Amino acid sequence: MEITVKDVEYLAEAAKFEFTEDEKQKFAQALSDVINAVDVLAQTDTQGVQPTIYVISVKNVFREDEVLPSMDRDILLKNAADVQDGCYRVPKVVE
Repeated sequence: MEITVKDVEYLAEAAKFEFTEDEKQKFAQALSDVINAVDVLAQTDTQGVQPTIYVISVKNVFREDEVLPSMDRDILLKNAADVQDGCYRVPKVVE
């Protein structure tokens, strides 16, 4: 399929682009080359080829949810300005 300068002008107008005559010629040729490359791919025999979503195999990358020991609460709260019931106490910021 050949893309003409008229096709490029139509697309440029729809996209609100402005091109010189030289640019229109270059884009028409470039778009024609892309369409022709896709046409070649469309003619490729893919009978018996499994569809592929990913090029490499993908596996679950999530780790198991395990409870692990963490830092001691008393050590974490040691330098807090104000503590209440084992939690940081901060001034109210929402009325």
